[in-house]
Amino acid sequence: MSSATPGRRRGPAALLAPGAALRPAVLDAVALGALLWLAALGFETTFGSHPRFFVSVGGALVLGLAIAAAGARWRLGEPWMIGLAVVGYLVAGPGLAAPVEAGAGVLPTPDAWRVLVFGVVQSWKDVLTVAPPVGVARGMLVVPFLCVYLGAITAGTLAWRVRRAVWALLPVAVVVVAAAALGADTTSWPVLRGVAVVLVAVAWLAWRREAGRRAAAATVSAAEPGLLGEVARAGRRRRLVGGVAVLAGAGLLTAGIAPALAPAAERTVVRDALVPPLDLHQYPSPLMSFRQYVKDRKDDVLFTVQGLPKGERVRLAAMDAYNGVVYDVDDASSGAFAPVGDTGALDAARAGTGADGRRATLRFTIGDFSSPWLPGSGRIRGAAFDGPRGSAIGQSLFSNADSGTALTTSGVRHGDSYTLDVDYPETYSHDQLAPLGFADVALPDPANVPEAVAARAGDLAGTGNAAVDRVRGLEQGLAKYGYFSHGLEGQTRSLSGHGAARIEALLGAKTMVGDDEQYAVAMALMARNLGIPARVVMGFSPDWNAVKDPAGPIRITGNDVHAWVEIKFERAGWVPFNPTPEENKEPLPPPKQPLAKPKPQVLQPPPPPQEPAEVPPESDPDALNTDENKQNTHQEWGPLLAIALTVAIPLVVLLAPLLLIAALKARRYRRRRRDGAPVQRISGGWSEVLSLAADLGTRVPAGATRREHAATVAGAFPFAATGTTTLARRADAAVFAGGEPTEDQIADYWSQVDASLAGIRGSVPRGRRWRARFSLRSLREDGRQRRQRRRALRATARAAAAQRRADGAPGPSRGAVDTGGDRSPARMTDDE
Repeated sequence: MSSATPGRRRGPAALLAPGAALRPAVLDAVALGALLWLAALGFETTFGSHPRFFVSVGGALVLGLAIAAAGARWRLGEPWMIGLAVVGYLVAGPGLAAPVEAGAGVLPTPDAWRVLVFGVVQSWKDVLTVAPPVGVARGMLVVPFLCVYLGAITAGTLAWRVRRAVWALLPVAVVVVAAAALGADTTSWPVLRGVAVVLVAVAWLAWRREAGRRAAAATVSAAEPGLLGEVARAGRRRRLVGGVAVLAGAGLLTAGIAPALAPAAERTVVRDALVPPLDLHQYPSPLMSFRQYVKDRKDDVLFTVQGLPKGERVRLAAMDAYNGVVYDVDDASSGAFAPVGDTGALDAARAGTGADGRRATLRFTIGDFSSPWLPGSGRIRGAAFDGPRGSAIGQSLFSNADSGTALTTSGVRHGDSYTLDVDYPETYSHDQLAPLGFADVALPDPANVPEAVAARAGDLAGTGNAAVDRVRGLEQGLAKYGYFSHGLEGQTRSLSGHGAARIEALLGAKTMVGDDEQYAVAMALMARNLGIPARVVMGFSPDWNAVKDPAGPIRITGNDVHAWVEIKFERAGWVPFNPTPEENKEPLPPPKQPLAKPKPQVLQPPPPPQEPAEVPPESDPDALNTDENKQNTHQEWGPLLAIALTVAIPLVVLLAPLLLIAALKARRYRRRRRDGAPVQRISGGWSEVLSLAADLGTRVPAGATRREHAATVAGAFPFAATGTTTLARRADAAVFAGGEPTEDQIADYWSQVDASLAGIRGSVPRGRRWRARFSLRSLREDGRQRRQRRRALRATARAAAAQRRADGAPGPSRGAVDTGGDRSPARMTDDE
C-alpha cells in the first residue's frame, strides 16, 4: 500500500493541464461535438440541407471547442475568453457564416464583416420571417453559427473547468431548444436525433463519473499488484454490462415515449407566431380584372411559357377571403406569404402533399402583362430570375407554400424573364377521393354572403354519403343548369363582377348566365356554406387543341384567362374542380316577334244619325237591366266556375291524404308539447326529433337508449349533432332524476327542440324536406309502438291474473287492467 502525494488535487481542469494525457480531453471534445452536432441538425430543414450549412456548423464546433480548450489549459479569465471569441468570430466568420459576401467564399471582406456585425442583431428576424429554405446569403448562416459557436465555447469551458460535468449539458440543451424554436415547422428524424442525444449524454456522463472515481481513488492509495486480478476484471465486466443495459434501456424508453408525447399535428415554432411583413391589402385581387382580360385584352399576348406539360394550367393567385364585394387573398389564412431567402430552393413540398414524379422546368417571358402576382404552375421548388431586373425581383419575392403561388413587390412587367423548377401533385380520381374526408384548414369566414347561396347549396349538393359526392353535386349542378356568356357584343347579357348582388342575381335567376368569375365564386361560397374548405384560383389555361407545338413557347392571351375552385381533402391536398359550363353552352335568345305593318290612316266619314229606340209602355227598364246582368254574369263566370270545379275536385281528392297527414302530425306535435305529465312532455319533445329523423329516412334502432338514438341522428345530420346530443341528455335527466320539470324548463326544452328540428330540416335539400313533411314513416312507427305497449299491458294483465288464480286470490273486476303496481303512470313516457 503506497499513498499518493498529499495535497495534490485531480479535478476536471487537470485533464488539460500541461503534461496531462490528452485522451480524456479528446473524448470530452468528441462527446460534446456529437451532442452539439445533433442539436444543430434542427436547423437543417430551415437551410434545405445546403452544404454550406454543414460546413458552418462543423467549423463553429471545432473553433468553439478549441477556444474552450485553450482557456482551460492556460486558465484564461473572462476578458481573455470574450476577446478570443470575438477575434475567432471576425476571422473565421466570413468563410463560415457569410460565404456569399466573403472573398472567394472564405476571405474576410468589408461586406462580410458588415454582415457579421449587423447579423448578430438582424439575422434572427430574417431567419424567422423568410420562407424555408432561407439560403446562405444576407447573413442567414449567422444564426446557426452563433448558436453552435457559443454553445461549444460554453460547454467545453464547463466540462473542463467545473467539477460536475453535467453542467456542460446545459448549453447543449439551449442549442436544442433554439434549433427547434427558430427552425422550420418540419424537421428530419426528430425521434432518432432525440434518442441519439440521450444515449451520447448518458454514456459521456457515465464515463466522466468513472474517470472521476478513479482519479479520486488514485489520490488515496495505489493498488497492490495482486488486486488487479480476476476480481478487478469481474468488476469491469459488471460495470460494462450495467452501462450497456442502462444505455439500451434509456434508448428504448426514449424511442417508445417520444412518439406518444409528440403531437400528431405539425409542431409550432416561433416563425408561426410572427406576422410576415407583407400587407396583401395593398395589392388588389386579380379576380377583379377577370372580365377586363376577355373584353379589352382578348388577343394581347400577356406572356409566353415554355415547358408547360400538356393539360396543365398557369396559376396566378389563390383567393380564400370573401367580404361581399371581392374574393381576395387573406394573409392570415392557412398559408401566409413569407419572404423568400433562397430562390433556387423553394420548399413548396412542405404544404403536406407529395408529388407523383411529374417535374418540369418552365421558362416565362413577360409580354403585355404587369402584375405583382407571379405567373407559375404546379408547386414551385426553385426560381431563377435573369435580365436587368432579375436581382430586384428575386430579393422582393414572397411565396405561399400552401397555395403554390408567389408575389413580388417589385412586380413583373414587359421584358422580364425567369425560369421555374416545378412539380405537380398527384391527381386523384373520384373513386380515390370517395373514402377521404375534408381536411381541417384555417380559412377566414365569408362575410355578406347572399341568401341565395344557402338556398341553392343544399339543393345542388345532394345527400351523398361521400364528401366528394357533395362537391361533385355543386360542380355538376352549376355546369348543368347554368349557361356561359362573357357579356360581350353579340353574346347574352352577363354582368361582370362577383359581389353579393351579382352572385344573388346568378343563383336567384330562372336562367343562370355568367362566366368563370361568377361560377367559381358561387361554388366556393356554397361549399363554404356547407362547411367545406374551398378557395378560388385564378390563372390561365391555353387552348391545347390549338397549340401546334406543346414543347415550344406557348402564347398566353387574355382570352386564356380562367378561374376554378379547389377543395382540400385529407391526405390528397387541394383538388381542383371546374363548375363553369362549356363556352358553347349559351342560352337561346327569345324569339323575335314580327313587327306589325301600320296601315295608312284614312279619314272615315261620320256615322249616320240613328233614330232613338222606342220602349214598349208595358216593359220595366229596371227589370230588363236585371235580367240582362244575370244573363251576362252567368255567361262570363259560368265557364270559369266549371273549369275551377273540374280542376279543384281532383286536387282536393289528391291533396286530402297529404292534408290529413299534415294535420295528424300537427295534432301529435301539440299533444306532445301540451298534454300529459311534465316528464311526458319532455320525453315527447325528444320523440318529436326522432319522428322527424324517421320521416327523413333515418332508421333509429328499436330498444336503444336516447343517447344511442342521438348518436344515430348525429351521424345522419352532423350539422345538428350538438343539439340532438344535448336534447337526449336533458331528456334522460328529466325522466330518471327525482322531481318534476317546471313549466319554464319544459318551455326552454321545447325551444331547443324547435331549434334542433329547424337545423335538421335546413341541412337537407328542399325536395327531401317536402317529402318528409308528408311521409308516413313516423306515423307508422307511432302506431307500431302503441300496439306493442297494448300487447305488453295485456300480457302483463294475463300473467297477473294467472298468478292470482294460482294463489287462490279473487281476480280483478271485469275490464280492470293491472299496471304492475310499482310503476307510476306519470313516469310513463313515449319511448317506454
